[in-house]
Amino acid sequence: MKTRLKIVLWVTGVSLVVCTFAFYLLERGANENINNFGDSLWWFIVTTSTVGYGDIYPATGAGRIVAVLSILIGFYLFTNLVAIITDSVQRFVERRRLGLVKVECKDHIVVCDYTAVADEMLRSIRKIEGLKEREVVIVTDLVRQQPYPDYHFVQGVPFSPEALDRASTKDAAYVLIFANFRFADPDLKTLHVASRVLEINPQAAVLVEMIDPESELLGLAQGNIVAMDSRRLIEQVLQREPLDPREWLPSVDGVVGSP
Repeated sequence: MKTRLKIVLWVTGVSLVVCTFAFYLLERGANENINNFGDSLWWFIVTTSTVGYGDIYPATGAGRIVAVLSILIGFYLFTNLVAIITDSVQRFVERRRLGLVKVECKDHIVVCDYTAVADEMLRSIRKIEGLKEREVVIVTDLVRQQPYPDYHFVQGVPFSPEALDRASTKDAAYVLIFANFRFADPDLKTLHVASRVLEINPQAAVLVEMIDPESELLGLAQGNIVAMDSRRLIEQVLQREPLDPREWLPSVDGVVGSP
C-alpha cells in the first residue's frame, strides 16, 4: 500500500506542475479567464476533481488537449485515493478482529488465555453488576480471531510483554489468568504470567486459576496474587452459578473490595 500511495502522490505532484504550467503558457493571452498562474492552478484543481465549475475553460486546441489529460489524471488520482482509504479501513478492521491492534482502555478487565473456564467467566461478567460496565480484553493465542464481538481481543501468548502492552495491562483493574492445560505444569505457567503482569501493573487485582491452590509455588510468587480453585470454578459452572472473580478477593468489613 505504501508503494501505491507513493506512486499516487508522485503522479499528483508531477501532473500538478506539468499541467498547470502547460495550461498557463498555452492559454495566457488567448484566454481572458487566465490572468495569472493562480488561475491556472485553480483550473487544474477544479478539472482533476471533476467538479467542473465552468468559470475557467480552455480557449485553444492545445489547452483542450491538456484539459483532457488533466481529466484522465483526475480519474486516476481520485479512484486510487478512494481505493487506498477503503483498503486502509478494511485492514484496520481486520487487524482488530485478529487481535493485532493495541487496545486503549483503562480500569478494565484483562482475561489471559481463552479456555473453557475463561469463557464461562466472560459470560458471567456480562451479567454481574459492577463488572459488566467495564471493558474486557481477552489475551490468548488459543484462538485466531475475536471470540466475542463486544469484547476486545489481543492475539498472543499472555506472558509476552508485547501482547500485555497491546492489552493496556498497565491500566487494568482486574487481571484474570486461567490454567492452560497444554503445559505440563499449568500452575507454573499461570504464575509465570502473573509475575509478568505484576511487573507491569502492581496495583491490579491479579486472580489466577490454580489446579493446586495450596501449591508452594504460590508462596514463592512475588506480589499480591489471589488463587482461584480450579475445581471449585468447575463446580460452580456445573451448578450454573455465575463466576464472579470478586468472590475470591479478600473482603473489607464484610464487603468484597474492588480496585
